[in-house]
Amino acid sequence: MTQRKSGKMVVPQGGVMRDLVKRLKLIVRLMGDRRVNLLLKTLPVASVAYLIFPFDLVPGIAFPVIGALDDAAILWIGSNLFIELCPPNVVKEHMQELDSNIEDNSSGEVVDAEATDMDNDKS
Repeated sequence: MTQRKSGKMVVPQGGVMRDLVKRLKLIVRLMGDRRVNLLLKTLPVASVAYLIFPFDLVPGIAFPVIGALDDAAILWIGSNLFIELCPPNVVKEHMQELDSNIEDNSSGEVVDAEATDMDNDKS
């Protein structure tokens, strides 16, 4: 899926890590925004608190893999739910600011040059 940016087609960049960092930045921005309900801001805090506190929905002793997966699931659900419940215009505004920080280095210009190898050993 491509987007238009000032008459140019911009191909989505990045991967999982870039999307994760962008989502974390969005959550931090939304947590600091006064237009987001204070009660709603407890959702990401509660998700992180669930990760930190020793109690678990699924005991890790009996099912060690499932115990770790439920922690990840709670974080994922909490972050998605928080973003979805925030006012759409506020989320859109912050997303546009985050997207504008990505530099567009694809000018389309080709530089014609030659390369030569140089020896580091000069006797």
